Amino acid sequence: MVSTKAPRHDLVQFVKATGFQYEEKPLGFVTADELLTGEFDQSQLREFAPNQQAAQLLTMIQRRQRLLTDAWLNEVGHLRPGMSKGLPVAEATAQAAELNQQIATLAEPIFVELKFTPNAEPFPGKKSDWHGFDRYEFPVAGKTASVVVPKKEAAGKPWVWHGEFFGHKPDPDIALLGHGFHIVYLSVPNMLGCPEAVSNWNSLYRELTRRYGFASKPALVGLSRGGLYCYNWAAANPDKVACIYGDAPVCDFKSWPGGKGKGKGSAGDWKLILERFRFADDAEALAWKLNPIDNLEPLAKAKVPLLHVFGDADDVVPWDENTGLIAERYEKLGGKIELIRKPGVGHHPHGLEDSTPIVEFIRKHAGLK
Repeated sequence: MVSTKAPRHDLVQFVKATGFQYEEKPLGFVTADELLTGEFDQSQLREFAPNQQAAQLLTMIQRRQRLLTDAWLNEVGHLRPGMSKGLPVAEATAQAAELNQQIATLAEPIFVELKFTPNAEPFPGKKSDWHGFDRYEFPVAGKTASVVVPKKEAAGKPWVWHGEFFGHKPDPDIALLGHGFHIVYLSVPNMLGCPEAVSNWNSLYRELTRRYGFASKPALVGLSRGGLYCYNWAAANPDKVACIYGDAPVCDFKSWPGGKGKGKGSAGDWKLILERFRFADDAEALAWKLNPIDNLEPLAKAKVPLLHVFGDADDVVPWDENTGLIAERYEKLGGKIELIRKPGVGHHPHGLEDSTPIVEFIRKHAGLK
């Protein structure tokens, strides 16, 4: 157990980096037990300990806690004679994000065997009106989640999950709310689909499926840079995706914001790519092989259907460097993709004048008939 007198906001930020849920309260002590009990009853896990997978899960959670504790104590200048020095916080957080994905994989079958069941409690947080529907905003893993609730939810609680620019061109969402879908957004702006953003998405997915009983496979909506969030999360969780609708989506950060092809690029956002993905320099970023265009095999194996709407005069996110490569490579892998071309249209306006094809695509693949 570690006692601290550091500023509370620093400690909250540190604890939230673990990715597990807990009730926010005055924090003075941080232990592996506290992090663990926020997600499930540790006594049940210990009773389950003869199972090797459960033992591995507990060990990995404690390893992550030790990693973040050492980093944070080092950051605040805590003196611990004879004990090893922690990593820089940024490096430790990156390693913790990788551990979070492994932890989630190990935890899934254990939750099933222990018969964890979601409850039907109402959403917490701020309530507001969104086009005549109730919208709730509440914290999940230190980020703000938004959930728009239908008047009458469809069987199985289907849902749509936006990568970025939630609320822009809302017609498809309004129509889907009318069909009983929930609409979801997690505010992680300027993270551009980096591993930490994927970890944040994992946290929200667990919260919605386990606590609120949402369907196990949402429809993902990637508008512009939102494509990076949707495709990167989907590649890490291909069995948890019903379908992907991309609207002029960024599918290769070399194209945008890199501007390494024929697009305009964005110098400020390229700097963010280097920072968020923790690349040492441009060369390392350009050599990276996990952009959506390079990482389609998991989705093809899971038979995830795709729909892309794009303007063929887009000079911000050129279609042939993004959607075109996705289509060519996905079809070669045996995947199915539908394309809706808008002749002579640039990056804007997004969407379609008649959103019926978008709505019907999502209903077909995520509607839980």
